[in-house]
Amino acid sequence: MGIRKGWSSFVSFMRVAGAVSFLLAAGLATAGGANAQTPQTETAKAAGMPQIENGKVEQRQLQAGLAQEVDARAAASQQAQWLGYSVPAVNGDHRMCCGDSGGDWNGGRACGPCRLEGAKSGNSYNLQRGNVKLEGPDNLVVLFRAEGGKIGKIRALSEECVLDAGGLHVTWLAGAKPAESVKLLERFVDSKELDERGGERLSRGALAAIAMHGDSSADQALAAFTAADKPEGMRKEAAFWAGEARGATGVQLLKRMAKEDPSSDVRAHVTFALSISSEGNAIDEMIRMAHEDTSGHVRGQALFWLAQKAGKKASSTITGAIDDDPDTEVKKKAVFALSQMPKEDGVPKLIQVAEKNRNPEVRKQAMFWLGQSNDPRALEFFEKVLTK
Repeated sequence: MGIRKGWSSFVSFMRVAGAVSFLLAAGLATAGGANAQTPQTETAKAAGMPQIENGKVEQRQLQAGLAQEVDARAAASQQAQWLGYSVPAVNGDHRMCCGDSGGDWNGGRACGPCRLEGAKSGNSYNLQRGNVKLEGPDNLVVLFRAEGGKIGKIRALSEECVLDAGGLHVTWLAGAKPAESVKLLERFVDSKELDERGGERLSRGALAAIAMHGDSSADQALAAFTAADKPEGMRKEAAFWAGEARGATGVQLLKRMAKEDPSSDVRAHVTFALSISSEGNAIDEMIRMAHEDTSGHVRGQALFWLAQKAGKKASSTITGAIDDDPDTEVKKKAVFALSQMPKEDGVPKLIQVAEKNRNPEVRKQAMFWLGQSNDPRALEFFEKVLTK
């Protein structure tokens, strides 16, 4: 799967020649006279195309399957170009735009211009939540950069983003089906034939795009990427997107990983993924992990993210770990978790630990974080201790 390397010159020639024949047979030759700046006309909107600036744009209706079309156009590409299409986006208030180096959100009001080209364009993105508009975008824009007969970059952006194509040709493919899109993108996530650095860029771009699809095939793909035989990095990345974008189905996947993944590092990452989920039962699973996971590292990470996420609801779990967990390192992490809670809750509990806990290492940790709090109650406590 993925982009082939090491083809002989003969095979490369035949591949390009076949792709050209395919395009001509399908009636997809490049249209001449494309506009350098393409407004978002009603026709473009109907095709799910965002506003594209600084590029030669043509719209084409898909004649064959999506993967065949993208493969053929990529194989035939000698000059750099972009291929794009849109599919329904996942429900919820998610918006994807470029990272700081490739565009901006104009103060949170709009996305763009998103520069597709340039030394710093990369695969960076900002995943935004908030009141940018009353409802999230209806469509997700998926973009492939093709050059020299292969795909080199994958970008996923919200349809409201204004795209700067950097003077390149952009072919917009109308009529893409979500399940076909997910299947195409899966190839780039699971590829083992790419070099390590390039594979990482492609994998992350493809995985982000999959997660933002409003289709059940995306849930199935993420579940496959979290299988125990997949690399740990892939499982962690898939866990992140399950928590960030996949709602209740994502939490169910994370709960399975929390119980079954053999790696304590991956399970520790699952606690973070649960913390970014907007589903209420995510906190319950974090609490369970803080109590029951066999790894002290995982229990400590669960306590940390509980403090960031849950406040008062998590305080009993955190203080319970300080009192009852058999691992001193977990107790110390729980003390740190108290320091991350709102001060009106955390500082009194830190004082209580510093005064009464029987473990000297734990008391020392509580004293340290009280000293970092700059809270008047901490100063009163220190004065009281020092003047006894």
